[in-house]
Parts: sequence; C-alpha cells; structure tokens
Amino acid sequence: MNIDYSSVKTYGDTLNDGAMQVSFTLPVPAGDEAREAARQMALKMGLDSPSVTEMADLGAGFTFFVLYGKCKHTVDYSVIKVPKQQQKVMSFKEVNELIKKELGCRIVVVAACTGSDAHTVGIDAIVNMKGYAGEYGLERYPEIDAYNLGSQVPNAELLARAVELNADAVLVSQVVTQKNIHLENLTELIELAEAEGLRDRMLMICGGPRISHELAIELGYDAGFGPGTLPNHVASYIAAELMRRHKI
Repeated sequence: MNIDYSSVKTYGDTLNDGAMQVSFTLPVPAGDEAREAARQMALKMGLDSPSVTEMADLGAGFTFFVLYGKCKHTVDYSVIKVPKQQQKVMSFKEVNELIKKELGCRIVVVAACTGSDAHTVGIDAIVNMKGYAGEYGLERYPEIDAYNLGSQVPNAELLARAVELNADAVLVSQVVTQKNIHLENLTELIELAEAEGLRDRMLMICGGPRISHELAIELGYDAGFGPGTLPNHVASYIAAELMRRHKI
C-alpha cells in the first residue's frame, strides 16, 4: 500500500475516505432537538455528512453522543517531530548493575500525587514493590531507595521531604485533569523548586494520563511519562540521566 505521508487523512473502510468517529456531551436533554444539535455541532467541526449513531441520556439535562462523519482535512505526517526520551529501556537487572557500577551509590527517589489528587494508582504502579504488568516497582530495586508519600501531598511538603532525604529524583503523578488542575499543580512545583534554589539539585519527573515528554519539558521538568509507562522505563531514565550528569 502506497501512503503519501505528506497528506495523511483519517481512515475508515477505504484509504483516504476521511471517515471519523467522535463522541461528546452536550448540556441539553435527550431528544430529537438534541440529536439535531449534535449533528450541527459536527458540521461546525468540519465533518461532512455527520450521522448520530448513539444518543444516551445522562440525566440532569445532559446527553452523550457518538457520531460518524467524513473529515476533509489532512496532516503532513512527514514533518512531525516530537521530543522523545532517547535512553535505552533497561531490565531490572541492568538498571541495578548500572547504578552499582557507574554511580557507586544508591539512588534516592521521592514520589507523590500532589495537590488535591487522591488517585495513587499510577504512582503505586511505578513505585510500590509489587510493580505493574510483570515489572517490579522501584521499591524492589536494591540500588534504589524509593519513598512513596501517597496522595494529596502539598508541593511544598514534597520538596521539603525531598531535601530531607537528599533525593536524586522527584516523581509527581497527576491523574485528575479537570479544568487543567494538573497543569497548575505541576507548574507550582517547578516554581517552588526554582524559588528555593532546588531545581538543579534533583531530577524532576512527572507522569499521568495526559502527560507527555513534550509537555513535561515545556513545564520545566526533565522528563514526562504518559500511559503505558512501566517501572523499568522510569528507572532506566533516572539511572541513565544521573550517570550522564555524573560524567559531565
């Protein structure tokens, strides 16, 4: 199949047919008027021949829709460049051997869900000893001292604990994203670290369902990890980056 990467279009049944599925909620009661409102919304989004295939009453005057339509727009995939972490992903054993051989001391990692975020599933998957998807968490690494401070930790408290433990890396998990509260929390942490002269003393790493490495860099972090991240991904980055800085 020959694909023109300079003009990529959405795909449904046949190449370049522009078929697209979208879903959204409108603050209107379910009914024929709501269905038409959703169709008109899709037209204003630039979809041709939109069709509402699913309408669900959410109660309290809200309705959820699933629509199909055809998108006329294309993107130039050939010129897209996204910042990525370049280090090799190592195994549990390889990370520990690297730390022991190249750094010669244990790494201290402090982690938490900050602000009002009470969802620890992400940070627990990375830090807790049992780990996730067959990969041990950082607490299991013999060459890493990992401290999971839990949920709803104020940024100032996280930094104070990191200083107390002489942390090499700080991990921040942000799952709650309504009204971009995750961006506010993450920005506040970096600003606090800079104000207290701590930013260059430790790696600052963030993660969550709406976090990317590119976004993390924009916010002033050293690295960002999104969905699908495993404990050894984070451990590999920390070990490799600390080794790189140690050699500078």
